[in-house]
Amino acid sequence: MKIAIIGNGNVGSGLANVLSKTQHQVGTFGRADDVANAVNEADIVILATPYGAAAELAEQADFTGKIVIDVSNPVTEDFSALQLGTTTSAAEAIAALVPGAFVVKAFNTIFAQHYAGDLKLDGQPLQTFVAADDETARDTVKTLAAEVGFEPVDVGPLSTARQLEPLGFLNIQFGYVLGKGTEIAPRWQFSA
Repeated sequence: MKIAIIGNGNVGSGLANVLSKTQHQVGTFGRADDVANAVNEADIVILATPYGAAAELAEQADFTGKIVIDVSNPVTEDFSALQLGTTTSAAEAIAALVPGAFVVKAFNTIFAQHYAGDLKLDGQPLQTFVAADDETARDTVKTLAAEVGFEPVDVGPLSTARQLEPLGFLNIQFGYVLGKGTEIAPRWQFSA
């Protein structure tokens, strides 16, 4: 598959690092690059930009038929709160901006620093929670996540992003505001 990562900050670069170790073709593009061409040639587009950039990106390219992975957490500029939540999510807002795409929420609860390591904590793979309305798109992203070393956890429809984004925000609060550092990640334990 061809994967276009829009955003070359810490998260975009980190995802590019781990995805480049797979058999997939991976390209990273800044917002000033030819986003339309990158999206056109990709099977999967990862939006590794702040949530606020989504509307501009939606106008720059045709996302119809693409799997679009939203990794954002819609935090305010001062990181003190979420811009939206409980009744909608950044992922659902992005889906409304790109109605012909298959939007998937994933990778939003992982600090970028993890991408430089083995994607494990205490010997266990980090979990990434995957939400999408389209089951095929959700399965594709779960497979991709497993290929790079994550333990993908299917959390159902895209509306579940309403819980995943506050979880990502809580992780940010633990890591930065409460000083727990970036070597943390949420994990669910399931009984066998």
